[in-house]
Amino acid sequence: MAAIEANISMSVDGYVTGPDLDTHPGLGAGGEALHTWVWTEDGRRLLADTFGASGAVVTSRRVYDATDGWAVEDGFFGMPVFVVTHRPHEPVTRGGTTFTFVTGGVEATARAAAAVAGERRVHIMGGASIIQQALRAGLVDRLSLHVAPLLLGAGTPLFAHLGGPVTLTPLEPHHTADATHLTYLVG
Repeated sequence: MAAIEANISMSVDGYVTGPDLDTHPGLGAGGEALHTWVWTEDGRRLLADTFGASGAVVTSRRVYDATDGWAVEDGFFGMPVFVVTHRPHEPVTRGGTTFTFVTGGVEATARAAAAVAGERRVHIMGGASIIQQALRAGLVDRLSLHVAPLLLGAGTPLFAHLGGPVTLTPLEPHHTADATHLTYLVG
């Protein structure tokens, strides 16, 4: 089965969005700063390496809706994307990306993604709830965190609701101007 990697940006104090999501939908107040690393040369290279090793993506319905399914004609991901949802939806295709909506929970979604990923990784990109569920279910083989040098003080915590300890083995960190990129083997 494909290795499953959860991958997300966060603040030093563990938040994946800023506070006040009601008045600042998407990333919350100040949450945009979590992703500035993406727009740098090093960030683009890291993303290319990550997606180059991946054969499928898992995300949440909330992230899909907030990004309008990455509504670009060429299909942002260029690979299958599986959306964890409670609301059935027909598949959506944009260029080389097909979004398949799976109503059976994170485990069923990860299995569907792994079936098409083959020997390549399944890339779980959140949000926080999907990554928490995948960690609780023991599905995650690798956890990659892009830690922005920022204290948000409030927002959506990544490590809430895990239900117990998760053992992590650190791999070599990578530092860029806008983030420290940490990867751990899980278990």
